[in-house]
Amino acid sequence: MSLTHYDPFASLKLFEDAVARMWSEPRATRPWSPAVDIVETEDALVLKADLPDVKLEDIDVRVENETLTIKGERKFEKEEKIKGYHRIERSYGAFMRSFTVPASLEAEKVSAEYKNGVLTVTLPKREEAKPRQVKVQVK
Repeated sequence: MSLTHYDPFASLKLFEDAVARMWSEPRATRPWSPAVDIVETEDALVLKADLPDVKLEDIDVRVENETLTIKGERKFEKEEKIKGYHRIERSYGAFMRSFTVPASLEAEKVSAEYKNGVLTVTLPKREEAKPRQVKVQVK
């Protein structure tokens, strides 16, 4: 009967190798999700999404059933004259982000602007949803 050495960390090493391989592979094929800031002002809800290198024609913004959806794609354009990439860290491909928006917003008056790689979506509030000041009378 032969004795074998038991390594309790063998499965952990396999997991560590898989994670290391995942981080070292090009990210061009991995899904990505743009970073988003959402700010509420007195008059509107403003969403800003970072979409660097995304062409305007590749962006789709929709408001349906109290849901704001931003879809698009950042395409990986490999130049044939560049023979070898040393590192590809940015993610490419299609993305989609959806956010529930309150019914107190005017969906038909939503506006979007794309400037310097930042998409700004403004969702104006209905007049009755805006804060108003009430004067207190002293008697």
